[in-house]
Order: sequence, then C-alpha cells, then structure tokens
Amino acid sequence: MLIRVGYEIAVEVTSPTAVYTYLNVHPQHKKDIVWACPEEAAGTRHIDIHGNEFVRQTLPEGETVLTHDAIVEVSGLPDIFDEHAAQVDPAHLPAECLPYLLGSRYCETDRMSQIAWSRFGHYQGGAERVRAICDFVNSHLSFSYGYARSTRTALEAYNERVGVCRDFAHLVITLCRALNIPARYANGFMGDIGVPADPAPMDYNAWVEVYLDGQWFTVDARHNQPRIGRILVARGRDASDIPLFSTFGPHRLNRFEVWTEEYKGLQSNVGKHVRPARRISARYGPAGRSPHDLGLSPFVNCMI
Repeated sequence: MLIRVGYEIAVEVTSPTAVYTYLNVHPQHKKDIVWACPEEAAGTRHIDIHGNEFVRQTLPEGETVLTHDAIVEVSGLPDIFDEHAAQVDPAHLPAECLPYLLGSRYCETDRMSQIAWSRFGHYQGGAERVRAICDFVNSHLSFSYGYARSTRTALEAYNERVGVCRDFAHLVITLCRALNIPARYANGFMGDIGVPADPAPMDYNAWVEVYLDGQWFTVDARHNQPRIGRILVARGRDASDIPLFSTFGPHRLNRFEVWTEEYKGLQSNVGKHVRPARRISARYGPAGRSPHDLGLSPFVNCMI
C-alpha cells in the first residue's frame, strides 16, 4: 500500500530566528519512501538521543513556507498487538527501556501511582492490563480540538476528563509506567484508511508504544482499534521530547496544513504523474488556530 503524507507550514518572524522541527518520517521509514519532493527538508539534519531525525534551520525575517510531500510504502496491515503478551519484570528489562518507566514532563507517575494500582492492579500483568488501561482512557476522556492545551499533564487530563490525542497518549503512558510497564510517546501521520472519514481537519496524530514480552507494541486509546497506514515521525518520553515545531524567538504561525491519504496511482507512475496533494487546513491554519499560537510569543512549541 502507498500512503501520501506531507505538510505546508507558513511561519512569519520579525528577525532571523532559529527553528527546530520534527515533521518528516522517522529514519526507520526512509527506506520505504518511493517518492519525495523535495527529497530532503531544508536545513541541517540531526539525530536525537531517541533516534529521531530533527531539522535545524534559521528562518529569515518575514514569512517562510516549509513544505514536504512524500509517498511511503507500508504493509497495508493493521497495527499488531499480541493479546497474550506478558509483562517483563523490571529486573529483566533491557537498559534502553528503563527511561520509559520514569516520570516525565507530562507524565506524573508519582502522583498517579495510587490511582493506577487501585484501578488496574487486579488485572493480569501485560496485554490484559494495557488493554484495560486503553479501554478506560478511551471512555474516560472526551475528545475535541477545542480542548487543546499545550500545558495539560496526564493527571490534569484525568481530572478534567477532556483532551486531544496527545492527552490520551500521556494518560496511557503514565498509567502504564506506574504499573512498571515501559511506555513511550509517538507521533506521526495516520489517515482515515479502512475507517469512516473523520470530518475534522487532518493533523499529526499521537499514540503510545508499550514494551511487552520483549518487543514494542503500538496502542492508541484515542481510536482504540488497530489502524492501517500509521507512519512514525518521532518517539520520546512524552510530547516535550519531540515538539513538531520549536522557535527560539517571536513568530506568527500563518498556516499549518497536513495531508495523509492512500495513494491510488500505480507505483510505476510515482514521480511522473503525481498531482498536487489535497491540502486541508489543520486547526492551526486560517480555519482556526490554537490559542497559544495567536500573535507573537517568545517561545512556542506547536504540538498536538
């Protein structure tokens, strides 16, 4: 299956301003890209401590448009989750899993430990416990872009019972970690493939990866069902590790558009007859901006 992904972001700055972005497909998917324009994003590419690629560049005064369009080959299969996977005792976890047991900026494991054990301690460790957590978060939180708040933590989402996909992910991560299950935050492209179309504007999505039985599995409490065509951009402890867009100076976000859809053309024609992508303004675009993006601010992370 071929999936077309991309973005177009218009940013205005009043003076030369450094920008870091996590917007393009993860290095693990580079081999699966069959067409891209431009082939590489402008700026200097770096790999962070989590293995993600980010781009650093300095925007000149005025408006700059960042854009990328790519076609990626995926299996076409839904997310795989082993319903019988066992929990791994912390004494036997690989060292690289240990940071994903600890609290982080948006995941207050210490403050939610008692809640986690009282609600989910009686479940058999492993897949059964993770599934129970996802079912709970899916029913406990109400989703709406109107509930977006960049500072909301997992505990605040739990108490407020509202959020966007990152809040669903942070709450699942926190409950899993409190129960000694390594969990990490992931974001990327995910279109409405194999499911009814969502009328909301396209955007980047957030989900969770949990470590069970010696491997990482994808879970998504926001949608709470296996999905097709999920394409990773970055992963970290929580959203603070992988902000889509970070500026180190005042800026105005004039447009933020994202697309993710199945490419129906023949693979042999990719790059020859690719038509312009169907672009849909995300909530940061002219149709509606996140409150923390209005006007100019000294430092802003535009995050899902």
